[in-house]
Amino acid sequence: MKILIDARLYGLENAGLGRYVMNLTRELVKLDHTNQYIVLLRKKYFNQLNYPENFQKVEADYRHYSLEEQISLPRLIKKLEPDLVHFPHFNVPFTFSGKFVVTIHDMVMHWQRGREATTQPLPVYFAKRLGYKAIFKHAVEKSSKIIVPSKAVKSEVAQYYKVDQEKIGVVYEGVEKMPMKTKNDKSLIQKFGLNEKYFIYTGNAYPHKNLERAIEAIVRLNQHSRVDFAIVCSRSIFTKRLAKIIGKKRASGFVKLLGFVPDDELAVLYKHSVGFVYPSLYEGFGLPALEAISAGSVALVSDIPVFREIYEENALYFDPYRVEQILSAMVKILSMGQKEREKFINRGQRFIKRYSWSKMAKETVKIYKKVLSED
Repeated sequence: MKILIDARLYGLENAGLGRYVMNLTRELVKLDHTNQYIVLLRKKYFNQLNYPENFQKVEADYRHYSLEEQISLPRLIKKLEPDLVHFPHFNVPFTFSGKFVVTIHDMVMHWQRGREATTQPLPVYFAKRLGYKAIFKHAVEKSSKIIVPSKAVKSEVAQYYKVDQEKIGVVYEGVEKMPMKTKNDKSLIQKFGLNEKYFIYTGNAYPHKNLERAIEAIVRLNQHSRVDFAIVCSRSIFTKRLAKIIGKKRASGFVKLLGFVPDDELAVLYKHSVGFVYPSLYEGFGLPALEAISAGSVALVSDIPVFREIYEENALYFDPYRVEQILSAMVKILSMGQKEREKFINRGQRFIKRYSWSKMAKETVKIYKKVLSED
């Protein structure tokens, strides 16, 4: 079995997709010493990474959504002659005609639309949206198998594209124990200008993340007490929009935009937070809250189907459309007794063991084998 993995998105700079690709390839190296793998990498990681004998790395420094991706990438893949290709993102080149599986992490671009969802002029946005939907449809229809991270996404894909559910395989993603700085946690928290009591959010600032309502809830909370809200979010045009919202609400004293925070420091911030706030209106999986639970925090999350599926009873739920419910969940966590909190955290620590990258890789290999056995 000769599998090619399009790992051009490898690396944490590519957010959740980068983490997925990184952990998939790492775990396959540990797991599979029999089959042959070809790993396509951008120049940066092609020069950095080394693999065992049954793994071949190939430089494929083609930008996503580019002409060279449509023309040069399929030519390269054809030359390498794999039995199967795994595209870990939906942007499968139209000109590629080989056998492939594709991972679809969510359908957020189907759900999120309009002026608030873009930073570009509307004609450009709508043209790109048409292109996105065409690429997505191609990936769904031409793939031999679709991998999704939750039953919720499986249901969406099946219903929207009228796909046989047998074609879609649910493979849950993993959560790894984050490295943690332990020398002086208090000074680290002070470094970020945080109060002793604070909630935390990590992710991006796209409109569907619903951060404006969470900020309004923390504003109301601070009418009676002092609790900070740390937003760990890479800089973008959407974080600039968020900064304006914070300014208008006169909340900059207790809502902190921290930018990028390395994992070892982020783990400390999770651990000492009152809770992790996840007010999303839509997600495909929900890894950040699992990371927070793993580090020893409590998760407050939107009451949406995918979160009920992933977290079960190991989170506090609120209606993400109602600010008063987000506020109520915050107050509930703040008033929780130490024993009750410890019990909640310990239960969460046991629960997250079901989500491992090793298990994800094993389930992915099963899908590779099933697809090739059907020839």
